[in-house]
Amino acid sequence: MSTLNRRQFIGKSVLGLGSAALLTQLPLIGSADIPSRKPKHPVGFQVYTIREMLVKDFPGTLKMMAKLGYKGVEMCSPPGYISSGFEPLVKMKPEDMRKIITDAGLTCASSHFTFGELKDNLSERIEFAQKLGLTQMIASSFWLPKGATMSDWHKACDQLNEIGLKTKKAGLQLGFHNHHSEFEKIDGKLIYDELLKEFDPELIKMQFQVAVISIGYKASSYFMKYPGRFISAHLADWSTSENKQVSVGKGVVDWTEFYNAAKTGGVKNFYVEMDMDKFKESAEFVNAMK
Repeated sequence: MSTLNRRQFIGKSVLGLGSAALLTQLPLIGSADIPSRKPKHPVGFQVYTIREMLVKDFPGTLKMMAKLGYKGVEMCSPPGYISSGFEPLVKMKPEDMRKIITDAGLTCASSHFTFGELKDNLSERIEFAQKLGLTQMIASSFWLPKGATMSDWHKACDQLNEIGLKTKKAGLQLGFHNHHSEFEKIDGKLIYDELLKEFDPELIKMQFQVAVISIGYKASSYFMKYPGRFISAHLADWSTSENKQVSVGKGVVDWTEFYNAAKTGGVKNFYVEMDMDKFKESAEFVNAMK
């Protein structure tokens, strides 16, 4: 996956501040501070934006996120994300990774995988997913070049359908994660809509990145238009007045509408994916929803 592209879609990274500085800025939270009631919408987090902290202290970072109110974690496949900083986790056995996640009080049903590793090392990646205890494998976009034709996108869809057939036989649901690039048009046709036409609905479920609200596309509209086609969502919010990403609940997304529509869409897992400074407030908002 291209780190630069990812940053373009999720906002300016705060990783340069250093994991130690980030940790010192967070309030100390004990078990007594965690709400005892079960939230109506349990929320998880995607590790990509805090990868620098994660690889330096895997157990500690997970425990910190659990104390912020997160119930689940979505990983990135270390071998596929070596160039993005995940190399220190490559040698960690998935069984050990699973235990550390569980010991932190988190669940892990999903992980991102690059399209390349799914094409080239599928059997090995399926084994990794099974040992980690996953039920979902998410292809993190195709990352086709800027000049790709719609035919190129269709070809990639065919390849992912074939991969999805194999993951289904292994008891794993394959999904596809969008970025802003899938909401561009080729010859007047929106790429994302074409993907939904080309993907086998049973083999490929969609993971919707709510951040595309910044360019005018609502997750709730897609959930209602394509019932049962989605499996998870990445949560983010957007301030039109400030023209920047803000914590969940502080922007233009109607979250009551979002969660109601998500039931129709088939969404099973929700993951916040934003900069570290927005994680605490986002979890508080979602966990307090009635």
